[in-house]
Amino acid sequence: MNAQDVAAYLQSNPQFFEDHAELLATVQLTSPHSHRAVSLQERQMEILREKNKGLELKLADLVRHGHENDRTQQRLHDWQLRLLAEADSHALPYAVQDGLQQVFDVPAVALRLWAVGENFAHMEVAQAASDDLRLFAEGLRAPYCGPNSGFEAAALLERDDIASLAMVTLRAPARAGEEGAGPAFGLLVLGSPETRRFHEGMGTAYLAQIGEVAGAALNRLRD
Repeated sequence: MNAQDVAAYLQSNPQFFEDHAELLATVQLTSPHSHRAVSLQERQMEILREKNKGLELKLADLVRHGHENDRTQQRLHDWQLRLLAEADSHALPYAVQDGLQQVFDVPAVALRLWAVGENFAHMEVAQAASDDLRLFAEGLRAPYCGPNSGFEAAALLERDDIASLAMVTLRAPARAGEEGAGPAFGLLVLGSPETRRFHEGMGTAYLAQIGEVAGAALNRLRD
């Protein structure tokens, strides 16, 4: 018999160790930790302890992610309250922009709007939105997170040390009875000197929510 035959036999005959209980005490294995001979029972206990450690690490990781999500949700809530409390439409874009920078501790945030009403066309956030920038925003169907690869939008941050970016298109909210968001009328850009602050593998659910909330709040400025 080879090793596979022995293993198959023991799996098919679990009563073998009940009939030969003395073997459990006599079988000696080498522990991978102490490199000494241990009994089968001791080795089984070591395996169980290793599995428990793995489960404890996974549980700790889940708890940590849960706390991080709670903090992010609270920050998002605080930012939304700022927008709701801002009655001045001229101050609203800066509540969006500065609020994100302060509440989420983002090193650099920029906002550009277009197709705004005449009363808001003079504002800084409504200036210098090139045709290329508008086309880029219109084609951005999901938030972008990743390296700063020479994007035109990165220049809006007015910093030379931006290594990673997050970009979210602002769209008019869907009207009653319609599906999907409306046309793009703005772009929100978040930047950091840290290469891993915004990376391709990170989740974008909160960024998408930020874009939707900002788009709905700033919709009042549209022409």
